Amino acid sequence: MISSSVIELMSPNLSDTYITCPAQLNRTLGIKLPLIILLIKNMNKYFSFEVQVLDDKGETRRFRASNYQTTTRVKPWITTMPMRLDPGWNQIVVDLGDYVRRGYGTHYVETSRVTVHANCRIRRIYFSDTLYEEDKLPSEFKLFLPIEKSA
Repeated sequence: MISSSVIELMSPNLSDTYITCPAQLNRTLGIKLPLIILLIKNMNKYFSFEVQVLDDKGETRRFRASNYQTTTRVKPWITTMPMRLDPGWNQIVVDLGDYVRRGYGTHYVETSRVTVHANCRIRRIYFSDTLYEEDKLPSEFKLFLPIEKSA
């Protein structure tokens, strides 16, 4: 059990229930760190998230992962891919640099936008330059906090 604040997104229709950052369409995040890490609870319903990036050719690319898709499709502006979630809480790690290179033969520059669709609980979404060992992360970035035993 996670005892921290979360955001719950639930809806019978994924496409019209989501949270996105930044909210304004004319703004971008401008995050240059290539790893995105999502701490997400599987609600045993359809779920997807999308990350929009800029590559070194100045092209905007989108990557959408969902638990209802069965095959990966690479199109000029969007790559869609299946995602399997374990029961309960999941740590989803996406190496955007690797995805851009393998999908489009270009180099990752920055993340412009992140959108998370229903149905899930979000504990945390963060970016990193590398994947750190669990003991090197601040407690709020860990999937599970250590349980303190009372004396």
